[in-house]
Formats: sequence, structure tokens, C-alpha cells
Amino acid sequence: MSHSSHLDDLAGIGRDSRRGGYSRHVFDAAELELREWFTAEASRRGLSVEVDRNGNLWAWWGSPGPGAVITGSHLDSVPGGGAFDGPLGVVSAFEAVDSLRANGFTPSRPFAVVAFAEEEGGRFGVPCLGSRLLTGAISAERALNLRDGDGITFADAARRAGLDPERFGRDDVALERIGTFVELHVEQGRGLTVPVGVASSILAHGRWRFTFTGEGNHAGATPIADRRDPMVPASQLVLAARRAATGGARATVGRLVPNPGGTNVIPSTVDAWLDARAPGSAETRSMVEEITAAAGSAAADEGCEVRVVEESYGDTVHFDPALRDELAEILGGVPALPTGAGHDAGILAVHVPTAMLFVRNPTGVSHAPAEHAEPEDCAAGVVALAAVLEHLAR
Repeated sequence: MSHSSHLDDLAGIGRDSRRGGYSRHVFDAAELELREWFTAEASRRGLSVEVDRNGNLWAWWGSPGPGAVITGSHLDSVPGGGAFDGPLGVVSAFEAVDSLRANGFTPSRPFAVVAFAEEEGGRFGVPCLGSRLLTGAISAERALNLRDGDGITFADAARRAGLDPERFGRDDVALERIGTFVELHVEQGRGLTVPVGVASSILAHGRWRFTFTGEGNHAGATPIADRRDPMVPASQLVLAARRAATGGARATVGRLVPNPGGTNVIPSTVDAWLDARAPGSAETRSMVEEITAAAGSAAADEGCEVRVVEESYGDTVHFDPALRDELAEILGGVPALPTGAGHDAGILAVHVPTAMLFVRNPTGVSHAPAEHAEPEDCAAGVVALAAVLEHLAR
């Protein structure tokens, strides 16, 4: 079966008719169907499937053990996301196994394909939740109490998916098995001009929730001078984010929820989420402080209040330089490039040698339906991944 047809196997799962693209969120119907697909693909190859205590999926080639070579990515998406972000890395991992076997290779080290849970944070708000739980970067108590837009807790969603919330938390058994982790991913900008490259670093980044509180009232009966409209400072937050993002930094307000949300109603509260990223932690923090100050001033001018909660944060990640250079050399001197996107590989990099391979994205678009990679570049990614895995697992 060709590479493109493997991705085609997933093409009908989680399509979003309203947004376009795909909406596949942890423990929803689409993501559970993708988990079934993962298990079936692993079983078809004779790989043994394990669901760890945090809901991450592992497909072992041979017996689990320490010093393992691990590859894979995630299966979930952002709301209305593209077809490649996440699934490409999992599909490519299975195909790399096929390629290695076809060439008569058997790993000398423990080897597994992994699919991490809730990488995008599309349902419960915290990205890389499966890898954060595994490494202890987030506490089980905080994670289990996260709520989705319908008020369902992560604990309840996990329970409905057949998992035991009491077992969630740092997983030293799983972590200590990982000797090296390599994640293949579609490149999420226009930085790659050849089919395959390697990652050098990830920008420092985080998410902040701004809750503006004013006075709900009638849109027609309330004079402008008498209003305390939280939508006004929320709109100023959007503009402040744009002004503050300079010198390679990025700041985005991509989600805004007014309550109660009526066309002829002045909202009583508005929640807005800020995504902020910059090359260094100090720059990211400074930018968020500037944006927060502007939001506070705008709220005061409107007679409103604002509360800010940091929902997630990750410092700048510099991937293991020796491993990065080693893999680039194996692949014939492919370029190394930084990325502004977060990944499970970045969470694991604090604990184990970690690397990423990127496959060229000709549109430069990601987290949207126009995200793309050409079939021949995807095939080149499989060849590159197989070469890297053979080198590491021999």
C-alpha cells in the first residue's frame, strides 16, 4: 500500500463540515476511531499495543525495555485542522517499520511507535497533555480537573474512554524506557525548501486566558455612556497582541467567547485566549507582560475587570545538538531549522535525547485545511525516518 493511501485511510475520520478540515480531539468519537485504527495497524504488523496510564498508545516491535528507540507523533488536531499535522508522523512511523522489515532489518534495541494524547490541546486547552503527564510537567490533579467547552472534565472523558483517572500522572516506567525519541512532522511554515530537514529548536511559548468581566445589558436600551462592556477591552487585547509581537515574536488571540453570546446583548464576560511565542523565555514573558498591562488599562477605562491565568508554558527547546547533527549527516547534510510550533518532542527533550524530522510543506499553511505535503515528499520522509531508525536501533 502506498504512503498516500495510508493517509487516505484516515481521510474520512473527523471531517469538520462547518470549519473545513478536521476536528479530532482527545477521547471524542473521531479520536477514538483513530485509536482503533492505530491498534489495527499495529496488530496487522504483529506489534504489541500498550495503552499507558495517561492514555498514550505504544506499539512495540519486540519486547519493551530500557534504552528504546521511539518514533511517532499524535493523532488529534486543532479545530478545523489539516490532514498532516500529527497523523503524518504516525503513518510514516508504521511505514518505516514496513521498509525496515522489507530490507531484512530487526532492531537490536527495544523499539516502539507512539501516538501521544491531546497534543494540540484542542479539547482541554493544554497542549502536549499526554507527554506532559508522562514526564510530570503537569500534575495529574490539574490535568484531571481541566474542562472542555461543554464542562466535561478530562477525568470524566478519560473514564468514558475506558481509562482509570486514578492512574494518571508521571510515568517513570514509560519515561525510563525511552532511550531516543524521533518525531517526524510536516513543517508548519515555509522554512524548508528541500523535501526533508531536521529541527534545531522550538520557540518559548505559552497560552494565557484573559477573563474580562463587565455588566451584561440590553444592546438597544443601554446608552454607550452607561456601559461596562467587556468586549471593548477584549478587542484591545487583540490589538495589543499585534503591537507587542516584534522581532521574531508571535502573539495571537485565536479564540474569544462572550457570555451569553447574543447578538443584541452586551456580554457580561468575555474569555479570550492569548498564544504567545518568542525566541527566548525572557522575550516571551516580557511580551506577555506588555500585553497584560494594555489589557488591564483597557479594562479599567471601560469600568471592567480582567483576570489572567497562565494555562501552559514551555521554555525554549534546543534539541540535542549531537543527535541533530548526527541525523543530518546520515541524511546527506539536510538543513536544520527552528520551529515556532510546539511538539511532544519538545516536552520529552528535557528528559531524553530527542530529534525531529520535518517534511516540506509547499503551502506554508498549518493548523488549517490548506496544510499540505506532496506524496513524493512524504515518501522521502519515510525513507529518511527509516534510515535514522535503522542507525539508532541497530
